[in-house]
Amino acid sequence: MAGLADSGSNPDVDLLYDINGLAKAAPPWFDHLMEFVGEFGLLFALLGLLLWCWWGVRKRGGEDAAPTVAALVWAPLAAGVAVLVNVPIREFVERRRPFLDHEGLEVLVDGKTDYSFVSDHATLCMALAVGLFLANRRLGIIGLVLGVLGGFIRVYMGVHYPTDVVGGLALGTAVALLLSPPAMALLTPLMRTIEQSRRGAWLVKGNGTEARVTRGEARQSEPGERDLAA
Repeated sequence: MAGLADSGSNPDVDLLYDINGLAKAAPPWFDHLMEFVGEFGLLFALLGLLLWCWWGVRKRGGEDAAPTVAALVWAPLAAGVAVLVNVPIREFVERRRPFLDHEGLEVLVDGKTDYSFVSDHATLCMALAVGLFLANRRLGIIGLVLGVLGGFIRVYMGVHYPTDVVGGLALGTAVALLLSPPAMALLTPLMRTIEQSRRGAWLVKGNGTEARVTRGEARQSEPGERDLAA
């Protein structure tokens, strides 16, 4: 399977040079920005969206709080599972990094010596994005756009072929979607149990929900209190 990395005129290599050529034409400061975004920035952004969604669920509360938090917990778990699934895929395909087989690429990150197919970054980003989409459609769409953008940047950086990225996006999506039913079947009851506990309730419902419950209990007790006062 190492033949995937062979040189030659093909759409994968042509697109690699077209996208990576943008890095050659860009100013150095922009390439440094893309390097940071491609290596860390988009992952941090996706994790930030997950935390933002979780914070909103806690403030809102409601019956759907537990399954929504379960989906948010599944997102990083799915990313981890997808990366583990990718380990044997990389070892089986044995595709070398594009800059090792093709000259003239503008490589923005040094030290990449592991195999290229499938892209771990694309896999991680898409698994997180799909998990977020299962929890919140609006934020999930933003996450999906960031995941695709992350894959594009990996090619821009000269460290992956386009098909490495496509494979990573597909792998992250497949793991997050196909394993979500059993994962949600396990995580949702767990989140409901945590929601009802005293120590762990903060994970699912926040002060806003607790305050509304307290006010509701107070209103229900007012008639009884007036009766006692009479």
